Amino acid sequence: MSLNSYKPSAIFTSMLSSRSWSMVIAVFLCILGLYALNHPHSKIPIRNALNDPRFEQIFLNSSSNYTLSSYLRDLTFNPHVAGTQASLQTKQYVETHFKDLGLQTHTAEFEVLLSYPVHASLSVHYREGLSDDLHLTEPGQVGRVVMPYHAYSPSGSAFAKGVFVNYGRDKDYVAVAALGVNVTGCVVIARRGDMSRGRVVEKAAEKGAVAVLLYTEGDVFGGVERGTVMDGIGDPLTPSWASVHGGEKLGLEEKEVKERFPRIPSMPISVENAETILRSLEGPWFPNEWRKDTLRSKVGRVGPGPTLLNFTYQEEKKMVTIHNIFAVIKGWEDPDRYVLLGNHRDAWTYGAVDPNSGTAALLDIARRYALLMHSGWTPRRTIVLCSWDAEEFGMVGSTEWVEQNLLNLGSKAVAYLNVDCAVQGPGFFARSTPQLDNLLLAVTKKVKDPDSEGMTVYQTWAATEEGIYIQRLSGVDSDFAPFLHHAGIPAADLYYGKDFPVYHTAFDSYDWMMQYGDPSFHRHVAVAGIWGLSALQLAGDSILPFDYLSYAAQLQEHASSLSNLLDDGTSLHAMTTSIQGLGDVAKQLEEEAKKLREQVTIDDMLVLKRHSLNDRLMLAERGFLDAEGLPGRPWFKHLVYGPLLDNESKLGFFPGVANAITQAARMPKREGLSAIQHEIWRVARAIQRATDALKGELI
Repeated sequence: MSLNSYKPSAIFTSMLSSRSWSMVIAVFLCILGLYALNHPHSKIPIRNALNDPRFEQIFLNSSSNYTLSSYLRDLTFNPHVAGTQASLQTKQYVETHFKDLGLQTHTAEFEVLLSYPVHASLSVHYREGLSDDLHLTEPGQVGRVVMPYHAYSPSGSAFAKGVFVNYGRDKDYVAVAALGVNVTGCVVIARRGDMSRGRVVEKAAEKGAVAVLLYTEGDVFGGVERGTVMDGIGDPLTPSWASVHGGEKLGLEEKEVKERFPRIPSMPISVENAETILRSLEGPWFPNEWRKDTLRSKVGRVGPGPTLLNFTYQEEKKMVTIHNIFAVIKGWEDPDRYVLLGNHRDAWTYGAVDPNSGTAALLDIARRYALLMHSGWTPRRTIVLCSWDAEEFGMVGSTEWVEQNLLNLGSKAVAYLNVDCAVQGPGFFARSTPQLDNLLLAVTKKVKDPDSEGMTVYQTWAATEEGIYIQRLSGVDSDFAPFLHHAGIPAADLYYGKDFPVYHTAFDSYDWMMQYGDPSFHRHVAVAGIWGLSALQLAGDSILPFDYLSYAAQLQEHASSLSNLLDDGTSLHAMTTSIQGLGDVAKQLEEEAKKLREQVTIDDMLVLKRHSLNDRLMLAERGFLDAEGLPGRPWFKHLVYGPLLDNESKLGFFPGVANAITQAARMPKREGLSAIQHEIWRVARAIQRATDALKGELI
């Protein structure tokens, strides 16, 4: 090239692409931070630089689908059930990653009771005298993955007629009885629905069945869905305290422990095995409403028999040590206020979707936060990255840690952001407590959609048939449960894809993710972006981005839905009045927050006012807790969102009220109405407690 052909302006322009600009900004901020650290008396406004919004852009621009893919490949090389040597290897991988990034890292260990299979067999004996021994593990996976089983299922055997009970709900047993079929003494075959595995098994025991076979429809790969059947969450031997080494533990024969486990044995089976059994049944035909999505072949009779099922299962309960891992980034202004991001890493098999798509995202967020720290960034509040163990057995790792740290979490935790199955397929989904709604909407407007060029996640989310819809967190199906339901901490759960066909099977592998779930890993990038940016805002904003007007509006919708289910003998006046009071105070807080954000001059008085407001915003969720907990399930304290006893309830909120409505149907009318009204009063008082917390004044 001659000197005459050299055009510096054109070359410079071409170099400064958007990614180049981000690199220039990163280098500039790094120099700025280093200069300030080495020149403490300089006039560079280092704290303003620490909260510069450009750090958000650096965070987004430093994403890497290749890096996420590498993390996932490493994490899923071997199956890693909690409590095994392979699981310990994934613990070491995550711990080493955090330490290599220079993050403050520590581990919390607990000694807990887990359940493993020793032996299982199932054979089908036909009327003609023929029999089939069914293969229980997925093809090609014998010896590589743990055999399909239900954790905490008791050992047992049965040789009895089979009977099909649809999803195993109360109304299904009513339908079976209407056909003249008695399930007493039979092996029940049921398909997975909304009801938990444990509840399906317990319901069968109540009806007199001797064992349960449970299959999952929709799996075209021939997988078998493993899972737990224990009631409740956490270590069963320490029902409301942490299972630390050398601490108190209940005995297996104590009533409180035995009630956590089913009374009859169960096992999961494949769709193919379910078809083999159901094709051989005789007796009445299915009710019409069962037919629309029952298996793939022409089956249609309920039984019982004449086919006999020879069922054997042997379990082993073992005390094992589990490991939670934490990486901590200390805040510069409020180091004792914690924003927590959590994911579990144990899996039933390889766990590419569940949970290690989320683990890969957590590791990538850690990498990007470390890059920000090298550029001079420090959060205003402390960020804690949490890697949980033994979630698949019933949120054991997270529950034990919450119980151990309950007092500090109750007074200092800002929010808990959970990602479990980060990527299951297309489409963004979110669940949260309502004060986080607007934060999620704002963050999704900043993240590129992985499947639509030139669109943000928010735009494609809004364009769906359902539109923007944020679900609530009443379910007990991931690690947010102890934080919200027991400790009253605002929470969110984020993921891509509504469900996936290889859930808890041997085919939840890296290959499946590469072929079906997220071949380009751009959905992983999107989830990590939303998750990490949400935490940056919660940890960095001068005023917490909580919106209790949204919460009051959601509660009003819940109350309206509840009113449609109530008889004239009950009143919602106390509840609606308390909701109105919450809305009024929320409006006042909006004005207070606006004024504080507008103040330019920062002095000690402004800092104190911000602290006061932030603490009120943070603690309000605790008001929804009740010391007595839910009737029959006192560990669950939250009266707005929590588990329902009846999966057929039309309410997904106010669990105490919903459960009272279900139970009232079996009680004298006056007594039932009184029970419902009592639960409504409890909710009203809880909402008032949250309102008082927002006010921050003694009455």
